[in-house]
Amino acid sequence: MNDLEVFLADTVRRHATATTAVRNGDATSLIAMLSMHDPVTLFPASQTSKLGWAEVGEAFGRVASLYSDGSPVEFEVLASGVSRDLAYLVGFERGSAAVAGGSPEPLNLRVTQIYRREDGEWKLVHRHGDPGAGGDAGVDHLRAAMHDRAGAE
Repeated sequence: MNDLEVFLADTVRRHATATTAVRNGDATSLIAMLSMHDPVTLFPASQTSKLGWAEVGEAFGRVASLYSDGSPVEFEVLASGVSRDLAYLVGFERGSAAVAGGSPEPLNLRVTQIYRREDGEWKLVHRHGDPGAGGDAGVDHLRAAMHDRAGAE
């Protein structure tokens, strides 16, 4: 297998597993995929942008705390590439989850992720996720729940 095939085989599987865990309330695996070396950035669907390992990890934890009853997330790769110690994935995350104790509903995002190879492992250094031009009711519910939580803090 070439570098791209190895990257895709490992990273897409880990990403889908970690994102499924987030949608079941546990951000541990996704946070473990993050690089601990700045810059690390996040342009999330439900919060303002985040900069640095601590902020990004905290943001993943906040989102996970609102999710439950998630279905396995499928990641459809549209484009990908590897160049030395940088790699990227562009595609769609598809699945469902309950938001803030509601009923499970579809949650679909377009996602761009950038990775850096560190000590032989691909670490996430940037994630951008959004529902796209048509929107997504599940993402709308997540945004509302994030806003409600921020107002209560």
